Amino acid sequence: MADQSDVETALTSAIAGVLYPNGTTADSVLGAVCRIYRGWPNPAGLDADLTAGRVNVTVYPDARHQRNTTRYPDDFTQTATLAPTLAITVNGASATIAGDAATGQIAGLMVDGMAAVHRTQAGDTPELVAAALAAHISTVRMALASGATVTIPGARLVIGRVVADQPMIRETRRQEQNFRLTFWCPDPAMRDAAAGAVDAALSAIRFLDLADGTQGRLIFRASLVFDQSQNARLYRRDLLYGVDYATTIATTLPSMIFGDASFTPAPSATPRHLIG
Repeated sequence: MADQSDVETALTSAIAGVLYPNGTTADSVLGAVCRIYRGWPNPAGLDADLTAGRVNVTVYPDARHQRNTTRYPDDFTQTATLAPTLAITVNGASATIAGDAATGQIAGLMVDGMAAVHRTQAGDTPELVAAALAAHISTVRMALASGATVTIPGARLVIGRVVADQPMIRETRRQEQNFRLTFWCPDPAMRDAAAGAVDAALSAIRFLDLADGTQGRLIFRASLVFDQSQNARLYRRDLLYGVDYATTIATTLPSMIFGDASFTPAPSATPRHLIG
């Protein structure tokens, strides 16, 4: 689910990408060490960093500026399409299972209109899936499992399918909140360079990617400079950005495996459903 902390993390990552375009193992664009983190700085730690010529950049939520902007239906939305890692190959009256039997999949065989399915479990293998399908079919007719192959003697039509559960999210609420990006720098030149580079980069971002697959609308609010002598080595600039983002609930939904199965027997032109 998307949370206020996810927005803070996304902003922190965006800032790090600007100040450390080649990664944090390389030098920053300022040539100085930049500490980028969520929350408010510890005064003693900040003073030590400023004395050593290090820059601190903090991301902090502004509790005074937030509002409910819920406006979309709370329907489930698929966030990605997951392909099965298991496969079934049919050859006449035999079906062979192969691949990775990871959890979250349903393997099935339809034999002359009768469906048998198995939901994969932790520790499953193609051989175990074949044995489970053969056991289901054997409650109605003969089915033999040999390794990862299931054979149904006398079967006229065998269809094999595998489907995977799909990731879904439901937007339960939407809100807009301001976040304060504060640059704590040891000199005014470094402050201007750091804040200017980040502000320019964020101005080109319309939507901020969040951890749950959704996006938050990024809106510039204000830029504030603090030059009062609260610390002789402190030069500070704040960027205020609003983010309109969704609160979501994540879940998975199973896929249909045989509900749409049909065939057209020759010479008829009328499709017939195999189930129902």
